Amino acid sequence: MSDPVQVHGVADGPADGPVVVFSGSLGSDHRMWEPQVKPLVDKGFRVLRYDTRGHGASPVPPGPYALEDLGGDLLALLDEHGVERAHFVGLSLGGMTGMWLGVNAPDRIESLVLCCTSAKLGPPEMWANRAKTVREKGTGAVAEAGAGRWVTPGFAAAHPDKVAYLREMITAVPAEGYAATCRAIERMDLVGDLPKISARTLVIAGAEDPATPVEHAEVIAGGIPDARLEIVEGAAHLGNFEQPERFTALILDHLEAAP
Repeated sequence: MSDPVQVHGVADGPADGPVVVFSGSLGSDHRMWEPQVKPLVDKGFRVLRYDTRGHGASPVPPGPYALEDLGGDLLALLDEHGVERAHFVGLSLGGMTGMWLGVNAPDRIESLVLCCTSAKLGPPEMWANRAKTVREKGTGAVAEAGAGRWVTPGFAAAHPDKVAYLREMITAVPAEGYAATCRAIERMDLVGDLPKISARTLVIAGAEDPATPVEHAEVIAGGIPDARLEIVEGAAHLGNFEQPERFTALILDHLEAAP
């Protein structure tokens, strides 16, 4: 585990509200969670979004990165904001970070929402090849395919402007940051650790997610004690962006049921 880096965070909502941390997917920055901010703030939550190391406005330390590095960064962010315990919502890479925290820092996690994610996402050579492509050609080389996995073809056809926004988000990620993060996913295997997670957990899957299909969510929900699984129709990988009303309603329902 390397030293934590000070990641770029954006906080919205009442200073004394319960804190909900949002952690994003590979190739994204904190803006991917924009649809969730106002609904949660309106309900009194303090929303803390951040850019994963190597992404957005966060530093790009030398790679490769491991999941424990990403988890350590998040714990440092909570410390920076004076947050002892937080609800955690993560999508894809963010969900992997959340599972790691649930296993390794259970005292800091109030509850978990794991969206469109996986506890083991192979094959490893796919991630090695993608990292190589990005190092050689930049993140623009994977932006088209990335945005194509993030939303369904129907959404892409109806909202070309939103797909362009997502492509630009991927293209803006530093090549080294993206490639170094691929390594964290390449080496990840959390399946055996899932039963150690004690936080109240909601798992959300996109019915049309080509990157982390529903079976991956079923493994997570089956491994974490008492986890609940919800499958959202008409959602690909960036389900919170494509089906914001449904995802936000599920997240709020989970947060507001907190004891």
